Amino acid sequence: MRYDPIKRSLGKVFNQHPSLRKIFYSLLDLLLLRTWHVKKAFRGWSANAQGEKNILDAGMGFGQYSWFMSRMLPKAQVKGVDVKDEQVADCNDFFAQVGQKNAHFEVADLTKFKEKNKYDFILSVDVMEHIEDDVQVFKNFHSSMKDGGMLLVSTPSDQGGSDVHDHDHDHDHDSGGEHSFIDEHVRDGYGIEDIQEKLKKAGFSKSEAHYNYGTPGKISWKLSMKYPILMLNASKIFFIILPFYYLITFPFALVLNYFDLIGKHKTGTGLIVKAWK
Repeated sequence: MRYDPIKRSLGKVFNQHPSLRKIFYSLLDLLLLRTWHVKKAFRGWSANAQGEKNILDAGMGFGQYSWFMSRMLPKAQVKGVDVKDEQVADCNDFFAQVGQKNAHFEVADLTKFKEKNKYDFILSVDVMEHIEDDVQVFKNFHSSMKDGGMLLVSTPSDQGGSDVHDHDHDHDHDSGGEHSFIDEHVRDGYGIEDIQEKLKKAGFSKSEAHYNYGTPGKISWKLSMKYPILMLNASKIFFIILPFYYLITFPFALVLNYFDLIGKHKTGTGLIVKAWK
């Protein structure tokens, strides 16, 4: 089950015009449950964010979170970093075309990236599970943050978050005979105590974590992402069928996402983690 080729194909389509990229961002916002949780947490932080702020989008990918944060806080300066040159170039081109001047993007390796006492808020979405030396990255984040700054991490949990147990996320990977969406993960996911201990070791004074992708989220993921990806891997003809599929399933996925967002989950395949310097 391969996700990267589909992702690249979609990227090429939506990069053809800025208006298409905006539509792409809107679709990601609706389809990806983790976006709902990340935005909720960011809105909670930004409610008390007065004046000019410096924000780091650490591993920004397509740049949809940088787009959201830079528009929500127009006085803020948002920097997005990623190891992939093409992602950085695409984001810089798009933001320049649409005149969103308070965000820019650079190529960077998070195990080496450090800008002392600069950032009020750092966001890391689906990044830490790809990095072996995660404690070093957390230390770099801590060093790069101002006192009182907040780190927000969205990452797979150790409850099947890397799709090892038929759940969420990217790519194609064989783990114990079961296929996953991931081929680049260095860990299957984090336990809450595990990631909080690593954050404490990195110097963070306080952290909290909770599960997302509980039962409603897991069902929504299968309806809105997993099954369509399986269909597209089987045949490109499903690109034609897909709009009709979503016409039927999308309302159910939205309702399930909402219940996952407002619910408290004893377990789940994802984690939302906050930490403060």
